[in-house]
Amino acid sequence: MSDPQQPTFLVNAYADPVVVKVIGKANYLNCNSFREFIETVVSGGCSRIFIDFSECRGMDSTFLGILAGTAIELRKLKPTGELVVGNLSERNHELICNLGLQNLLTISEQNELVGSHFDALQNKEVSEAKNILKAHQDLTKADKENVAKFQDVIAFLKNQVDEKDHE
Repeated sequence: MSDPQQPTFLVNAYADPVVVKVIGKANYLNCNSFREFIETVVSGGCSRIFIDFSECRGMDSTFLGILAGTAIELRKLKPTGELVVGNLSERNHELICNLGLQNLLTISEQNELVGSHFDALQNKEVSEAKNILKAHQDLTKADKENVAKFQDVIAFLKNQVDEKDHE
């Protein structure tokens, strides 16, 4: 039977480090937009990425390979970039360590880091969030291929705007 909850990648691309929260299972079926997002932010100058696995129910070798590739690319930067993962379940921690990824990325024990980055975006003025949302929606209008690239950012921002409008 299929899982009624679709996996989601929530992002705060405006934080330093960029924060990604994985919700559900990360696998070959859903990680292409994640990979494209990571490639976009790294090519745009981002050198630090934090990935929150607090709501990740599992990951496959394809997703783990994307993590490895991201960590390798960030290490090539001058100054050296860093991929940090946090809030790992015991199983997800095992998956990362069984493949030796702990040698490429940093496993954080400071799990409170994530909440502050999402709170920072939530606390911005509604007009600013609406402007950021509109800019991303315009990108998807400019080129339909951008829909996959920014769908998670748009969903996150819509949620933030809707919450602020109802306060």
